[in-house]
Amino acid sequence: MSETKRLCLSQARQGTRVATFVADVSIEDQVLAFADAVRRDLDTDHIHLLFNNAGIGGGGGFVDGSRAEWERTFSVCWYGVYFCTRAFLPLLQKANEGHIINTSSVNGFWASLGSGRPHTAYCAAKFAVKGFTEALITDLSLNAPHIKCSVVMPGHIGTDIPTNSRKILRGGDTTIDISAARKRLAAQGIDVAGDSDDQIRARVEELERRFREGAPTSAAEAATIILDGVKAQKWRILVGKDAEFLDDRVRAAPEEAYSPEFYEAFRAGGGWRL
Repeated sequence: MSETKRLCLSQARQGTRVATFVADVSIEDQVLAFADAVRRDLDTDHIHLLFNNAGIGGGGGFVDGSRAEWERTFSVCWYGVYFCTRAFLPLLQKANEGHIINTSSVNGFWASLGSGRPHTAYCAAKFAVKGFTEALITDLSLNAPHIKCSVVMPGHIGTDIPTNSRKILRGGDTTIDISAARKRLAAQGIDVAGDSDDQIRARVEELERRFREGAPTSAAEAATIILDGVKAQKWRILVGKDAEFLDDRVRAAPEEAYSPEFYEAFRAGGGWRL
């Protein structure tokens, strides 16, 4: 958080104030304390922009996965958006104009990472974020017309979300669960039977590096697309060519969206090759 503040101030106009606050967005009391801190630290009764961007991956299997991991992932990705919107809505209502920006995902309209890997908690949460934001369009137009909203649906963006998600789900422990990694890699068709624990660890670290450095869209590019979409008051913001490809294909053939053939066509044309 200190590093984020330093980066913000290094690029901001002189006199800009940047306040930081550490909160678990899945716990409402901590989010309410965050809103109180904004009022106090920035000496304000209003805000103009609310970006609900906190998210982690995990909770893939509903049938045979960890319930605790499933609910932790769902709580951060969905209740983080819900609690923050509740907490900061009074500050938005007091502004002369406002905008709520909720980050969903391509997994908010396509609930899959491919046929060999369940992805239920994250997808369920991202579908909820998308539906909530679309429903807010009418709600806000009737009850707070000076506030707009946008749902952001990124594809693969180059971030450290795999590493950070593992850290959150393991209570701050950054070590790799070798047994779970073996199972996940094998499910994706990777032969790991002869790999040592160190080799499994190296595979996971390499995949995480490639997720960050080999993404079709960088975090900086994503930020530009999102901000340009907000300025244009677009309520629906697709981020990345892969997101645009998936959106087109799912709309064109929804009954085929979860077939192996669909995923292979996406791999060939959409850019996910990790």
